[in-house]
Amino acid sequence: MTTDIVVIGAGLTGLTTAYTLARKERKVMVLERMNKAGGQIQTHSEDGFVFESGPNTGVVSVPEVAELMQDLQVVSGGKCRLEEAPASSKRRLIWKGKKFHALPSGPLSAITTPLFTIADKFRILGEPWRKKGTNPDESVGSLARRRLGKSFVDYAVDPFLSGVYAGNPDALVTRFALPKLYNLEQNYGSFIRGAMAKARIPKTDRDKLATKKVFSAVGGLGKITEAMADYLGDRILLGLKDIKVMPDGDGWCISFSDADGNQQQIKCNKVVTTCGAYSLPELLPFVDDEIMSKVNNLRYSPVVEVSVGVKDTKGLTFQAFGGLVPSRENKKVLGILFPSACFEGRAPEGGALFSYFIGGMKHAELLDYTDEQLTDLVEEYFHTMLKFSASVKPDFIRIFRHRKAIPQYEITSGERFEAIEQLQKRYKGLIIAGNLRDGIGMAHRIKQATDVAQNILSDD
Repeated sequence: MTTDIVVIGAGLTGLTTAYTLARKERKVMVLERMNKAGGQIQTHSEDGFVFESGPNTGVVSVPEVAELMQDLQVVSGGKCRLEEAPASSKRRLIWKGKKFHALPSGPLSAITTPLFTIADKFRILGEPWRKKGTNPDESVGSLARRRLGKSFVDYAVDPFLSGVYAGNPDALVTRFALPKLYNLEQNYGSFIRGAMAKARIPKTDRDKLATKKVFSAVGGLGKITEAMADYLGDRILLGLKDIKVMPDGDGWCISFSDADGNQQQIKCNKVVTTCGAYSLPELLPFVDDEIMSKVNNLRYSPVVEVSVGVKDTKGLTFQAFGGLVPSRENKKVLGILFPSACFEGRAPEGGALFSYFIGGMKHAELLDYTDEQLTDLVEEYFHTMLKFSASVKPDFIRIFRHRKAIPQYEITSGERFEAIEQLQKRYKGLIIAGNLRDGIGMAHRIKQATDVAQNILSDD
């Protein structure tokens, strides 16, 4: 077989890359080892509940998200539609002591919150006049402690990073993990001054598409990948094994075994990889070990996601995005999201859906808990944290384990990014994409994929 471009991986990045190219009538094929497209994004429906086994939400933080969703709505005939969370779900809860407290959303709540010490509340007021850091590899935890204080790290930064990275704030490097935050300090000398300055910058109509709102699709995130997969049709090959990429003259040759065990080859001009760093040594056997060791230096946090549904909340309400749990509270849960408070149709009328996240970099051992142990843990927090009475039991519990869930942008990231650049310069037509660079969120994936596709189109 021959084609122009081969994309390896049918997750969000790979599908968006291929979809964008196909919409411009480019010849593209997608190769995927799983038997279903979508990668980590998979939506399930059971007994009136609609739940995710991977990411639960994204943020419309770049125009590319809104543009993709607008296009997919047209292409899918309305089957794929953007759904933004209501204003009530903006509330973020943080566990302290024996209950959840709302994360401050303004000056008054920042002053009255029990989450931070009085000293750190005053320290935050002095943030605009604090000296900026000089260590380019400073961790998020170190930076936040220096500028905002220890209690702010313990009860804001730590749970936030647990929710995003399931990571350790003292291992994640700010300029890689949170580059916008790093640039605020470096460019403006202060988070507060930088945020105020950026707010004054005029926005174009396209910039305004980035609403910063939390989003999903009507019916679940799986509708997004499903719509792109439907459009691509037989340009996606599923259930493949032993995929290997090799240079072939001025182009590339990809070999693999198809779902029936037959050996196949595809020749192409460009190849885009979107799979995890751990898959690249086997996928790209022509790359020497020294460079590959730098590309493959990425650690991933292990996460157990548990979907919990209750058909009758007995009057309890959950009007918030969810609750995060700081490490210092010594709980065996990173956080509990409230999807049914954010989106329609996620639970039967009068019921609720919850997504528990367990494990992460600090408690990787929890991934090896048995289903029975995890169920006991979930039910304990169902009563003690969500405050359901002892007589109320969840109507269903579904457990999903992800051993390599979320990339950790730690000190080795700079070395990895440089090695990827070297490889792409050395081997014409090779593009190494995916969440090993350019960010881990859904918006990051969509933007990176769109940029990759646009760069390929502009090369012609």
